[in-house]
Amino acid sequence: MPMTLLVTRDVPDRFRGFLASVMLELAPGLYVSPALTAGVRGRIWRVMAEWHGELGEGSIVLVWQDRSAPGGLGMEFLGTPARELVDYDGLYLARLRAGAAPDAVAGAPAMAGH
Repeated sequence: MPMTLLVTRDVPDRFRGFLASVMLELAPGLYVSPALTAGVRGRIWRVMAEWHGELGEGSIVLVWQDRSAPGGLGMEFLGTPARELVDYDGLYLARLRAGAAPDAVAGAPAMAGH
């Protein structure tokens, strides 16, 4: 049961209430659990995906230790910007999905070749 991290951005308050009931909120939108089982993590993610699908607002990132994944991290994403992870020689590289608008975050580097 490794550490699990979940980050939300621009999601409705109901996400915050639900997540705070199952994980520790260290900072606004940043949730952690030192010992979340894979089953509980999966149920939390299904709720996040269902709500996000209904509301279509904000973005959510879930990260946990997965020794079988490149870099040892399992990751799930919902929302914008739409990113995809590419396994490049055992490392994850993130890139915008085809047709996705780039981040509006100042200073965010653009990846060439897309």
